[in-house]
Amino acid sequence: MSTQLRAGGAEVTIDQENGCRISSLRIDGTELLRQGNHYGSFPMVPWCGRTKDGQFQDGATLHQLPLNHPPHAIHGFGRDAAWRPARATGTEAAFTYPLADPWPYDGLVTQIFELGENALTLTMGIETYGDSFPAQAGWHPWFRRNLGTGGGGSDVRIDFEAAWQEERGADHLPTGNRIDPKPGPWDDCFGMPYGVDVTLTWPGALELKVTSRSEWVVVYDEEPEAVCVEPQSGPPNGLNSLPQLVTPVDPLEISTTWTWRRLG
Repeated sequence: MSTQLRAGGAEVTIDQENGCRISSLRIDGTELLRQGNHYGSFPMVPWCGRTKDGQFQDGATLHQLPLNHPPHAIHGFGRDAAWRPARATGTEAAFTYPLADPWPYDGLVTQIFELGENALTLTMGIETYGDSFPAQAGWHPWFRRNLGTGGGGSDVRIDFEAAWQEERGADHLPTGNRIDPKPGPWDDCFGMPYGVDVTLTWPGALELKVTSRSEWVVVYDEEPEAVCVEPQSGPPNGLNSLPQLVTPVDPLEISTTWTWRRLG
């Protein structure tokens, strides 16, 4: 079962049964996302990226998560779950996902999709039903490297200016050191204290800007088929290094907007 949104020449398909991911984003009939059950654009919740050894500490309690990407736990549980529809119109939809075992805390995740003629805004919130707990949220879109249209089908160009890059260790986790941004290819987390702002340009075809009020983004472009620009509420392993608490009076909230314009 899927939900479709349409505005102008844009079409979004949401597969709520498969992690409430965007399975398709088409602009004037051109597909922007890599296709497949594990691709599209999926939510990362209740954590983003890798959590070291699948372990995180909350106060004196050490929690062990399933190692879905040994030796670490990666990208949360939301991408593997069926989400519940809450409301839908032709251009907007909302879904919920209850946090439960093997996540050690009870809570609720809400994800909202709002489509305009030239932009898509995604919003995610995490609430607790009881105790406070650390959490993260973000998105993992797989944008096609080459759209095969316009400009002779040129590969996408990724442009951004970051204040720093999180140094990555051999275990693919941040070491805790901040370094000057290095040229790609990347599987790296960057800091943008004034908000995420990354531009993807398919020459002669389309420009798409990924923005967020969050200061964290992971850029991954090491595969030939697609590139990933992942706005998120904290760095990889952030449940340990930079925990953000979800409390009964202070939910975790994050949003991102993808704005596009046609070229040529």
